Amino acid sequence: MSDEVIQQTKLWLGEHYNEGNGRSEFADKLKEECGVLGIFNVPDASTLSYYALHALQHRGEESAGICTVDTKEKNRFCYYRGLGLVKEVFDKEKLAELKGDRAIGHVRYPSSGEEDAASNIQPLIFRYRDGDLAVATNGSIINAGEIRTELEQQGSIFQTTSDTEVIAHLIARSSADFETAAKEALARLNGGFAVLIMTNDKLLAATDRHGFRPLVLGKVGSGFVFSSETCAFETIGATYVRDITPGELLILSDNELREERFAEAERQAMCAMEYIYFARPDSDINGINIHSARKRMGRMLAKESFVDADIVTGVPDSSISAAIGYAEQTGIPYELGLIKNKYTGRTFIQPSQQLREQGVKMKLSAVRKVVEGKRVVMIDDSIVRGTTSLRIVNLLREAGAIEVHVRITSPPFQNPCFYGIDTPERKDLIAARMTVEQIRREINADSLQFLTHQGCLDAVGSNEEVRNRGLCMACFDNDYPTEQQNEQMVTSNSK
Repeated sequence: MSDEVIQQTKLWLGEHYNEGNGRSEFADKLKEECGVLGIFNVPDASTLSYYALHALQHRGEESAGICTVDTKEKNRFCYYRGLGLVKEVFDKEKLAELKGDRAIGHVRYPSSGEEDAASNIQPLIFRYRDGDLAVATNGSIINAGEIRTELEQQGSIFQTTSDTEVIAHLIARSSADFETAAKEALARLNGGFAVLIMTNDKLLAATDRHGFRPLVLGKVGSGFVFSSETCAFETIGATYVRDITPGELLILSDNELREERFAEAERQAMCAMEYIYFARPDSDINGINIHSARKRMGRMLAKESFVDADIVTGVPDSSISAAIGYAEQTGIPYELGLIKNKYTGRTFIQPSQQLREQGVKMKLSAVRKVVEGKRVVMIDDSIVRGTTSLRIVNLLREAGAIEVHVRITSPPFQNPCFYGIDTPERKDLIAARMTVEQIRREINADSLQFLTHQGCLDAVGSNEEVRNRGLCMACFDNDYPTEQQNEQMVTSNSK
């Protein structure tokens, strides 16, 4: 072993390990990889983290983790992570062991085909030459593979398959002071991410230079809170301060907040799916309330593609607001035609193939007395592969609906995402290989219409002065904000 490799291995003084089991997804829905939370100078930070992560549970149901700094014990790291929902991973005893007034927390979905979900549970925790280091991210680092290869050639030994780990290695290998090393590491990253980095005495928060992933700053008493969404603030009594801007780096140290930059902001491109699907209705992103934006999507959809019907129903939970907007615009009554079973959650029991095929019935039920004999307008946020849309349409038909008209509050989803949404390959996206009429027949609907590109932008109602009103719509229009992805898609589409 070379001296360089030996020196590199000395940077890591501890072990990284987790345990647990995975789960199977029945639904054909998009998955965002995670939600992040940071707390600084707030007593009993672990308990606040627990409740705040509950509020962010919709952003990741596979695993959860919390790392705290015990300021009364020489700023010692305390952490616990596991597979499962927040309430399954943590209990009163575990939280009591996580002492301190600062913390970072994380909820996560794994990527498609990931076999070692347990080892990738965040926050990732390391010991290196300058002490302890914890990192949690939301999103995807596009050039992580390239950086990983470079670092491995220089002697780095990776302990996970997570993109997030490259951030820790870049910091550890730098000869600069911690803050400079963090800036240099973040500047090397290409992609869509919100990141929290915690040491024994500092907490750093940053978003990528395009602002793909949301991250907000709040206050609790004299302390500070970072979160992927504002809904977590309501849960813990925090006051919203502002959104973190693209390329910005906030540094908390000794109860002082410093605002710096690791990169100049580039084309603003907040993920449109945050407004359409991912974020909770009671959250605000860049000053726009999610529920209100989705109601406007429903209203716009009604203007663009009205159909005469008896009732309007939304697919729970993300499409309820849009269904209300559609009903208000058309005057067609809104009804709870579909009910979500909120207690299916995770399962460690592998179902039979027959049950897999009928899996949507475990999550959704049609209300027969509401839809029977009715012409139904079914509102949903997106169609990915089309399999779940077919099952839901058939649920309504089996419950006695005489017509099912499907209206989607986004344009056709035709392109994969590289910025943190777990999407199929382009060939597996139904809208990339079928016309709207072909999709209608495939999902067994009487009619099908999508919200137009312009209708979606107008409904969100963000900044008119910037391209695409400051949204990333690449999954709909193939216009990727980062140059690498535009080149990649041009090459892929020309084959």
